[in-house]
Amino acid sequence: MRIALVGTRGVPARYGGFETCVEEVGSRLAARGHDVVVYCRNQQPGEPIRKEYLGMRLVHLPAPRKRALETVGHAGLSVGHILSHRVDAAILFNAANSPWLPFLRAANIPVATHVDGLEWQRARWGKLGRKYYRAAEALSVRLSDALIADAVGIQDYYRSEFGADTSLLTYGAPILEHGRSDRIKSLGLSPRGYHLVVARFLPENHVHIIVEGYTHSRARLPLIVVGSHPYAEEYTGTLHALGDERVQFIGGVWDQELLDELYANALVYWHGHSVGGTNPSLLRAMGAGAATNAFDVGFNREVLGDAGEYFSTVEDVSVLTEKAERCSSGLVSRGAAAGRRAKLYSWDDIAEGYEQLCRDIITGILHRQRGKGRRHFKDTAPSYGLLQDQGL
Repeated sequence: MRIALVGTRGVPARYGGFETCVEEVGSRLAARGHDVVVYCRNQQPGEPIRKEYLGMRLVHLPAPRKRALETVGHAGLSVGHILSHRVDAAILFNAANSPWLPFLRAANIPVATHVDGLEWQRARWGKLGRKYYRAAEALSVRLSDALIADAVGIQDYYRSEFGADTSLLTYGAPILEHGRSDRIKSLGLSPRGYHLVVARFLPENHVHIIVEGYTHSRARLPLIVVGSHPYAEEYTGTLHALGDERVQFIGGVWDQELLDELYANALVYWHGHSVGGTNPSLLRAMGAGAATNAFDVGFNREVLGDAGEYFSTVEDVSVLTEKAERCSSGLVSRGAAAGRRAKLYSWDDIAEGYEQLCRDIITGILHRQRGKGRRHFKDTAPSYGLLQDQGL
């Protein structure tokens, strides 16, 4: 099959869940003999432009450097390219890109939309942005041959809101089999000698709760904060203001071996994500055998189960921080339990699911199962991914 993967920043994966999914699934589909083309945003000046990566063909196109237009603008150019370079099936990532679905349908190109999490609940979007995402969800239901959800909570949302079925295709967990720690020494860190946060700096990832709760505790070990965001200067300033001398903001870490070591050797990994469905950072920490404290929402409990502990408030973080340092022996068994759960999330199985889904939409099996895109309960959607916006 000729399969196009559209709507992300592309590969190599350096940014988020969609990109990780494209790299892991796309490379496996290519290894199975399929012709996979990935649409990528133009790289930074000076970076070499690849035409191929892990068996996938890459097409680089420009994107507007503005938050509200970057994703949709690039997806539009990508769809335009697809119309003149036909494929058998397209996977469109992000429901925000659904305004381009009519063009794919007019060209009779089967398409499945990966709807991601509940984007309209993200604090970064104003009233107009949230309305757009709500409308884009409805359009995805109406015009996609199939919908992909990465969590049961997302499936429940689309069933409750639209009466629409989705295919559950989660993310996979990379499993680390080694116990190396030489790379973290360059940061002055030692095994089990630090707390860790890895997240984009967005309010719904609750880094502010983690940092503030940590600084209110009597923790002796440092808190290492990995992350940034190009459009979040004010929030980034808030985070730095909440920290003290024990908090180390080290920015983005693109060295994947170093990032793996940071997960594997942390005393505790703190996961604050709340609205994105199954999260690759959480799975990566679990696959590294990290004891994990996660923000208390259904998405995180679905993945981590009883292998983790949960927080919702600054006070919760303070209590759990001190508990981790006081009772560190129990963290080893928690990390082992997380590692066992991580093995349930196999990229090989997920890639096989994508392969079958593409066959189904090409043959038309799923074509008539689309929903009507009408909400059952207008403007009263339940909060499957609880967003707590503390006025930031």
